[in-house]
Amino acid sequence: MNLGIRGRRALVSGASEGLGRAIALALAREGVDLTIVARRPDVLERTAMALRTETGVSVTAVPADISTAEGRAEALAATPHLDILVNNSGGGPMGDFRDFTHDEFVDVVQAVMLSPIEMMRATLDAMIAQRFGRIINITTMGMRVPNAIHQLCNTARGGLTAFVSTIANEHSQHNVTINNLLPGPFATDRMKVTSAFLAKQTGRPVEDEYERRVAEHPARRFGRPEELGATCAFLCSTHAGYITGQNILVDGGLAKTTF
Repeated sequence: MNLGIRGRRALVSGASEGLGRAIALALAREGVDLTIVARRPDVLERTAMALRTETGVSVTAVPADISTAEGRAEALAATPHLDILVNNSGGGPMGDFRDFTHDEFVDVVQAVMLSPIEMMRATLDAMIAQRFGRIINITTMGMRVPNAIHQLCNTARGGLTAFVSTIANEHSQHNVTINNLLPGPFATDRMKVTSAFLAKQTGRPVEDEYERRVAEHPARRFGRPEELGATCAFLCSTHAGYITGQNILVDGGLAKTTF
């Protein structure tokens, strides 16, 4: 399928590895020029080089912390014209909320909720003026089925989810859509970190914890990052202009919900 976005420009945060990298690659394969943002310059530049080599699109790498005002300004300055915005970030530390300080809560809310909102604030009006825009926030399946170990992340992403539900509908008349993708467990380094955390709680080896989670998954596997990348690319396409304000699960059937 031709997604109709060749020659568009996208900004993808958290794009050096994992799901963010897979999203950037999926867009690049559709001919979308990229600005990719992440905190580690060496890993980010390797990703940028790989994307350029495989696809031939323009890739600007911006090593920055997008949870800060300075980082957002750097990313936006490198992208004077923007058609597609993908807000992707880590979920923060795992554990019981009683064990976290006020400042730790504030840090996660800043990174996971307020930073994406600020990026939308900075880009939405230009998308409206050009009558094309696609905004995708990568959140979590915890917005449908909360997991007790992700209490900080779920709190912050819940605020972002409510915000998107509040504003999305008013912009579809301008061919600007805002949606959230809710990934379940994917075969990324994040799943290894989660398995290590659970292993400490259960006393089992990390490898056993990882395999247990795979065995209990309905698909008997974790997701492949490219599967989320392809889903995101479709939501960014010209074919997805009638989809907005949605929270779309990509979890292999793990969340046992009707809606």
